[in-house]
Amino acid sequence: MRTTLTEQQERWNEIVADPALRDLPYKVETNARGQIILSPHKAHHSDLQEALQDLLRAHAPKGRQPPEYPIATPAGVKQTDVVWMSPQRGKAMKETGDPPTLAPEICVEILSASNTEEEMQAKRELYLKAGAEEVWIVSEDGQIRFFGEAELEHSTIAPDAPMCV
Repeated sequence: MRTTLTEQQERWNEIVADPALRDLPYKVETNARGQIILSPHKAHHSDLQEALQDLLRAHAPKGRQPPEYPIATPAGVKQTDVVWMSPQRGKAMKETGDPPTLAPEICVEILSASNTEEEMQAKRELYLKAGAEEVWIVSEDGQIRFFGEAELEHSTIAPDAPMCV
């Protein structure tokens, strides 16, 4: 069983280096034991990712907003659908290794029909414990819910961000 963050990072780098897995059209994550979890998604999911990146570019401070960003956690490597990170956070994350063990300030998850509320709550907790300041949960119809330690009325990092994308 892979229990340390370093072991999670090592396993992730094995997976990334495997030529048989490079071109999979799925979101790839691992569980706490380092086993691969595949999550295929529809084109609508990718459309929402792009819209969220645009939203963050327009409403968050200067920073980066890459999609499918891996974060090493005690429960495995999780890939957030979209993140936002300040330049300072990006530097600090690099210092923790690849994939980083420090989360970006904002981690965004887009729900699909296969997601459960329990799964999303667990991911929110993992991201917050890894240092995220906010976790956004986006429904399939584009409604955004903002979370810190509790649910927020709006993003504190991007306070003018709309509640729907």
